[in-house]
Amino acid sequence: MSTVSRQDILSVIDANRDQAVAFLQKMVSIPSVTGDEAAIQDYLSKYMAGIGLDVDMWETDWEELKKHPGYRPVDRGYENRPNIVATWKGQGGGRSLLLNGHTDVIPVGNGEGWSDNPWSAAIKDGRVYGRGSCDMKSGVASHILAVQFLQAAGVKLKGDVYINVVIDEEVSGHGTLDTVIRGYKADAGISGETSDLAVQPACIGRIWFEIEIQGKPAGVQQRYLGVSGIELGYKITQAVNALEAHRVATVSHPLYPSAIDSLPCLIGSFQAGNYPSAFPATCLLKGSIGTVPGEDHEGVKQSLVDQIAKAAAEDPWMKDHPPVVRFVGYDAQASEIPRDHAIVTTVSDVYKEITGKAPVISGRQGAADTRFLNLYADTPTVIFGPGSTAVMHANDEYVSIDDYVTAIKVMALSILDWCEAAEG
Repeated sequence: MSTVSRQDILSVIDANRDQAVAFLQKMVSIPSVTGDEAAIQDYLSKYMAGIGLDVDMWETDWEELKKHPGYRPVDRGYENRPNIVATWKGQGGGRSLLLNGHTDVIPVGNGEGWSDNPWSAAIKDGRVYGRGSCDMKSGVASHILAVQFLQAAGVKLKGDVYINVVIDEEVSGHGTLDTVIRGYKADAGISGETSDLAVQPACIGRIWFEIEIQGKPAGVQQRYLGVSGIELGYKITQAVNALEAHRVATVSHPLYPSAIDSLPCLIGSFQAGNYPSAFPATCLLKGSIGTVPGEDHEGVKQSLVDQIAKAAAEDPWMKDHPPVVRFVGYDAQASEIPRDHAIVTTVSDVYKEITGKAPVISGRQGAADTRFLNLYADTPTVIFGPGSTAVMHANDEYVSIDDYVTAIKVMALSILDWCEAAEG
């Protein structure tokens, strides 16, 4: 067996802490809003090739992607938006592991609400700030550096390690889906999504929807002859709120003990009328529903349709002019693997070894690309990452440097334990 000790590996990581932070800062400093991922992918592909990994980088064939049952309609294709799988080939006889993460991030506007440039990657109070620092460039960095530092310590493995760095997670998850289509799979996977260093065998689903409401037009002077889209929209918003209350009271899952936090069903956008002194006859509501593993995804959609139909039937105008419900945009199924799966146990045991504390075992209160790996790739995948779900997508997004380094250590020893050390 390899003579490299676990402490040798951890010592290499500690000795390279500054390098690890600088690497993350470089990643954060490269803008990579969804649709503009080329620069970050090019940087990481060259970096991973530079540490001796076999890099496969390709652009998604949009037309082929559309044929897959996991595809969801998107507004643009994938030219100059490559996915990456970098392989560390093992010597044979061990289990394989796929490390999944995305580099696309949500928009920053003109930086409104930020204390600094969103791409500054500034360090303050033991944190790296910037868009993507939390969600989830720190998770991607922990995967790459875990492999790099294992190599630096002289480790050789029996099993193969695949570092999967994808685009378009924030809109569709198609980067990971296309990784599956390309044929990549492993005995298990780890997603570096935001988890606050909790070990998460599950993620919620998310369904976006819009509701179009048509009132009765009228002139502003004879507004009493019309039916206000604002008033109708308010009634439908109340109906959506009532559906959330019903779901919170009736839907449960052991990894999601706080249903009110895990099952949001809300209107996030209310648009009515188009002019200050014109009668508002129309209204467009946009919202989303959270689901937990085990629910009928299409059945949840139908429950919204039924709820809106019921509310409309009780209104003197809408009973003859019912709102139109459409499911558009993000549509992600909830997903889970068994809590006692070997990959969950492996990461949990290593976390306790590194920190001296038992990990929190929970369900992620956000959707994740693990759904594609679990459902279509036969790659049972657990979520473990240094970022906090509470600050992802927020202004002044950040990640704790200590958590980031802890994640690198947990990833390194989890890779070692799962893939097994080889002789040499």
